[in-house]
Amino acid sequence: MSVEKVFKAYDIRGIYPTEIDEELGWKVGYGAGQFLRSLLSGYDRGQSAANRIVIGRDMRPSSESLAKHLMEGVLTSGLSCVDIGLVDTPMVYFAVNYLGACGGIQVTASHNPVQYNGFKICGQKARPVGENTGLKEIKHLAATVRRTQSPSSASVQSIDLWEAYKKHVLSFLKVVRPLKVAVDASNGMAGKMLPSVFGDCGIEFVPLNFEIGKGFKHPPNPLIEAYLKEVRQAVVENKCDFGICFDGDADRCMFIDEHGEPIRADFIEALLAKHFLGLHPGSTVIYDLRSSRVVPEEIRAARGLPRRERVGHAFIKKTMADTHAIFGGELSGHFYFRENYNADSGAIVFAVAASVISSRKTPLSELIAPLKRYVQSGEMNFQVHDKAGKMQELQDKYKDAQIDQLDGVTIEYKDWWFNVRPSNTEPLLRLNLEANDKQLLQTKLEEVKSILGEPIEE
Repeated sequence: MSVEKVFKAYDIRGIYPTEIDEELGWKVGYGAGQFLRSLLSGYDRGQSAANRIVIGRDMRPSSESLAKHLMEGVLTSGLSCVDIGLVDTPMVYFAVNYLGACGGIQVTASHNPVQYNGFKICGQKARPVGENTGLKEIKHLAATVRRTQSPSSASVQSIDLWEAYKKHVLSFLKVVRPLKVAVDASNGMAGKMLPSVFGDCGIEFVPLNFEIGKGFKHPPNPLIEAYLKEVRQAVVENKCDFGICFDGDADRCMFIDEHGEPIRADFIEALLAKHFLGLHPGSTVIYDLRSSRVVPEEIRAARGLPRRERVGHAFIKKTMADTHAIFGGELSGHFYFRENYNADSGAIVFAVAASVISSRKTPLSELIAPLKRYVQSGEMNFQVHDKAGKMQELQDKYKDAQIDQLDGVTIEYKDWWFNVRPSNTEPLLRLNLEANDKQLLQTKLEEVKSILGEPIEE
């Protein structure tokens, strides 16, 4: 196994069994156990609850075996395990807080094809464990440890937390009028989560691809518009109020309006920000720097404090905690909630969106329409080997603009702006550009492409 290849910026992921296998699963469990145990304070070190790691898994054919070996590695590190079984990733975050554990690991490859698998790790209070917050240390331990037997004092406890999780998620739901919703579970964990949590909540569902454990009818990535075809058709044919498509581990999703049109995640954030700011006036709302200018504008209009942040859950969650923000979102379809331990949740954003939509007589498309006051390029990828050189070239060309390097380079003018970010793992630059009208968008896209080249399909 090539440890270097599968340890990414935010998680561990690769093809099973050539890049990820049971032996590596054991080593990840051992490394994560050693690292998370080292973070315990003197008081927590003596508490049995804190000396446990929560383990969950998704529906991939390899997940159960990987979880078994992962837990054996955790036990060898001296910690015990709480096995919560087949769950969506946000349920692991909930369980870590609910049980007072020192961390959690979900066996999943998120939106990747079925032959992939991996591990998402979080710490105490579901704090993210990424490259700069522990994943490097876990990688070092995994690369150097040899497999040994676990101590007899460590144990695995299996717990069913669905009722407690359901109560938590439904605390965000208040359905004012009947709703009909088309849901594409993408043959992922939403196929178990939706019936378990929302099965008797008064919403009529049109279920699509709820069968789990036998592969994917379409890749479980709702960011790719081609994979939304089925749910878009179902919304129109069944006269639904809206539709939603989840990714493989149900931590993110994309929304569809009643006409079958996809809605950008930053527009959903702008809509829901007004809801949260109505409940908590003056609060901070976090948005990622790829988001439309409409997001901070709507937050300010609702008397909130907009806070712009780098892309990635590790940065969003930290800033949520630092600023005591009420809500946050990313263009990728991740949404974060203060009352969910600052963690992201596909289940909760569905609950909040359903509450907002059911409280209005206006259809979803009309709620979103006022937010479409600018035009966007969408994210475009460019194959670039000298990423730093190209970003500097852009700064030189647009040196009269307002420029910052919070994440890549953002160049802003009064009537248009763009951000270019380097990929963490590939020779790619990612471009998002927004302008006041279509003609200006096209003109500026051609200018930027003259430096970056032609975009590629990733």
